[in-house]
Amino acid sequence: MFHHSSKLQYHVKVDKPDPQFAKLLQQAIGGIEGEIRVAMQYFFQAMGARGDDRIRDMLMSTATEELSHIEILGHAVALNLEGAPVSLQEESAKDPVVNAILGGANPRHLLSSGLSAMPVNANGVPFDMSHVYATGNIGADMLANVTAEAGGRTLASRLYNWTDDKGMKDMLAFLIARDTYHQEQWLAVIEELGGMKAALPIPNSTPEEHEAMEHSYYYLNTLMDKEAPEGRWSSGPSLDGRGEYTVKQQPEPLGEEPKLGRAKEKSGAQKEQM
Repeated sequence: MFHHSSKLQYHVKVDKPDPQFAKLLQQAIGGIEGEIRVAMQYFFQAMGARGDDRIRDMLMSTATEELSHIEILGHAVALNLEGAPVSLQEESAKDPVVNAILGGANPRHLLSSGLSAMPVNANGVPFDMSHVYATGNIGADMLANVTAEAGGRTLASRLYNWTDDKGMKDMLAFLIARDTYHQEQWLAVIEELGGMKAALPIPNSTPEEHEAMEHSYYYLNTLMDKEAPEGRWSSGPSLDGRGEYTVKQQPEPLGEEPKLGRAKEKSGAQKEQM
C-alpha cells in the first residue's frame, strides 16, 4: 500500500525553459543511472528480502523516495518544455526555445507526451527493467545498490555542470545529496552485517568444499608485454581473511583444446562435417 502527497519532496524551479536540457534530464528518469531503475531495484529487493525486517522496510522506504525523485524530475522536464510550440506555423517559431526543440531536443516531447516527461532515457529509449538487480542475497544487493547510487550521483553531477539555470542547479544539488546518503546507507547495512570481511565472499553461505580455493586468491596477469600491476589485490591477506593474494604471471592454460565431434545428420551442416 502506498500513500501520496500532492506536494513534491523538494521544490523545482526553472529560471529559463530549455528543451535540450529537458532531453538530458530524461537520462536521470529513464536511463540505466536513473530513478526508475533504483526505484524498481529497491522495490523488488524489498519484496524478496528475507531475514531482517528492518532491511526490507529500509528498501521499501527508499524505493518510495526514488518514486518521489521521478516526480521531481518529471516536473522539471515539463517546466523546461514550457513555451515550446505545438506546430511549426506558430508565430513563436523564431523563439530560442523553438530553435532548441528543432536543434537537438527530443521531438517526442511534442509528438508523444504533450510537452511532458516520459519513461525513457536521453535517446528516447524506454527503460526495460534489464538493469534491475534483485538477487535475494543481501550482500550482493547492497553492493549493487552502492554501484547504482554511484552511477546516479555521477550523472547528477554531470547534469549540474551542464546547466547554468540556478533553479535546476538547486534541484540537482538536492538529488546529489540524497545519492550521497543512499551510498552511505547501503554500505552501512554491510557494516552492520559484520563489514566486508564478514560479507565476503558473496554468498558467504557457500561451503568451502564447493569452491576450488586454490584458484580463489590469485591475480591472473594476461598481459604478454607487461608485468602485473601491483597493489592491495596482488599481495597480503585476502579481504575475507581466508587466504593470501598472489600473482600468476602469463599463466599456462589449465584446460584442453576445445574440439567437437561430427555434426549430426539432418542438422543442416555440410556433408564434410558429418
